[in-house]
Amino acid sequence: MHTIEDGTGRAAPPGLRERKKRRTRDTLIRSALELFALKGFDGTTVDEISDAADVSQRTFFRYFANKEEVALAVQDSVESFFFARLRERPATEAPLTALRNAVLSSWDSVGEAIESVVPLELHMRTYRMIESTPQLFAAHLHRLARLEEELAEEIARREGLDVRTDPRPQVLVAAFGGVMRVTGKLWGERGNAGLEELRKITTRYLDQLGPALAENWRN
Repeated sequence: MHTIEDGTGRAAPPGLRERKKRRTRDTLIRSALELFALKGFDGTTVDEISDAADVSQRTFFRYFANKEEVALAVQDSVESFFFARLRERPATEAPLTALRNAVLSSWDSVGEAIESVVPLELHMRTYRMIESTPQLFAAHLHRLARLEEELAEEIARREGLDVRTDPRPQVLVAAFGGVMRVTGKLWGERGNAGLEELRKITTRYLDQLGPALAENWRN
């Protein structure tokens, strides 16, 4: 998420121009997701999204490169929100603990962040659409791969390691990312399950990650 600083290191309120740009972007996202829910991803055109948002196609392309990008915009914000929470975790926390706590602390306010752009129910429908649309799912996985690289670099920084020579940050983040993808898939398969259900599933599976990596399963 983009923030502006006021010269003291604190986030400052955006100016009028930035607020207008944010409103236009949010309107495009909301219009696109509503159309996707109504007509499907493949059945919706950029022209229709632009018309619904009452802007030109040229304006659409100022904000988004294509339909995939606007479809993934809220999910991208959620992931950026999580990454910011990880950077705030105390340096004394072990890597897996920091990742787990960053996820769980995100739940306290990520719902409000989503609803500032689209209704939560629409976001959940979009998440399921991403999971079931091959074109979107491929784009989603590509973005997640980049996010995992950034997470591994952050873990390495926290631990004073070189991610290029020490494989542990990448191995840990790969395992963590796998858990997150599994829990998202399970949540999506439950149909009308809400965000609180996703939190419960995620917590349960993250709690199994350490034991699954460390323990002898045959005992």
